[in-house]
Amino acid sequence: MVTDDAWLDDEQLRAWVTLMAFLEVMPSSVEGQLKRDVGVNLFEYSVLAMLSEQVDRTLVMSDLAQVAFGSLSRLSHAVTRLERRGWVERRAGSGGRRHNTVWLTDAGLEAITDAAPLHVAHVRELLVAPLSAAELATLTSLLRRLIGAANPALDERLDHLVPTIIERNLGST
Repeated sequence: MVTDDAWLDDEQLRAWVTLMAFLEVMPSSVEGQLKRDVGVNLFEYSVLAMLSEQVDRTLVMSDLAQVAFGSLSRLSHAVTRLERRGWVERRAGSGGRRHNTVWLTDAGLEAITDAAPLHVAHVRELLVAPLSAAELATLTSLLRRLIGAANPALDERLDHLVPTIIERNLGST
């Protein structure tokens, strides 16, 4: 037997359909810009960006997977593609395979440095320009609540990751 609470009401359905549309259009737009301008997908860009945030441009594979928001398997495939371009190198870690690292090469650093302004301009166009500062803060707060509901561990990681990224970016401007 299906109860009335098994269905979404009008406002809940409106929010869900709108969220589904956003989840389709936003990643597609961002990924399209990256593929067109840089030749990488969004995950590969995230890998390059997270490596470029490190002082030594190196991360252990498992740590890189976490900060790039992907699985080890997905990361392994992305690293293979980026290795073919000469943008990263996989290096054996001292603790065996579980401690393998990925290093951003000079060519990779140049690629992400060239790509970043184009990517940031697109992000500004899609996310920053349409919203006021207060709306952007509200959106961030709402997204964090939704992430926390779906993946509390990721929400907790963001508490540490976001301030670190902000600090490093302020130092590079």
